[in-house]
Amino acid sequence: MCIRDSNLMAQIIITEPLTKTNFRDFGEVIDTDGDPDMLINQGLCERYHDRAKINVGPDGKVGLSLFNAETRSLPLVLNMMERHPDGSQAFIPMSTNGFLIIVANDKNSRPDIPKAFVTAPGQAINFFKGTWHGVLTPLSEPGLFAVIDRIGKSQNLEEFFFDVPYIVDTL
Repeated sequence: MCIRDSNLMAQIIITEPLTKTNFRDFGEVIDTDGDPDMLINQGLCERYHDRAKINVGPDGKVGLSLFNAETRSLPLVLNMMERHPDGSQAFIPMSTNGFLIIVANDKNSRPDIPKAFVTAPGQAINFFKGTWHGVLTPLSEPGLFAVIDRIGKSQNLEEFFFDVPYIVDTL
């Protein structure tokens, strides 16, 4: 949702809870929704199999990295978004704390009006290749995430800086 505040130069973006429906244009919500695909480890572990389509393109490889991001708070000033044209990128929190996700559709090779979501405990996300998104934004400590993305020779990063920033907040 985007609201224009006539007293500010910036537009205000109000966060929404993350759901598979409201995120489907930008990527995949990774969670344990539904029944497990199988029981493993002598029936003591539920396996939720193949929950994201990791895209690394024809000349990349899958990389698993750890990111330790500084926590942020709302309201948040959004002045930049980025995208990865050659592969997807998954953010998997290594805690049960929620985090902020900011995304936008592409409009003439730049981000359109952003949308903001807050994850529930146990949710992770996988951005589709080429999706404009904000930086990794934990809202509480620890800010430790496993990140699965493309490793390759190309830069695989485009950044866009807004002339007028957005303000991301909750109601």
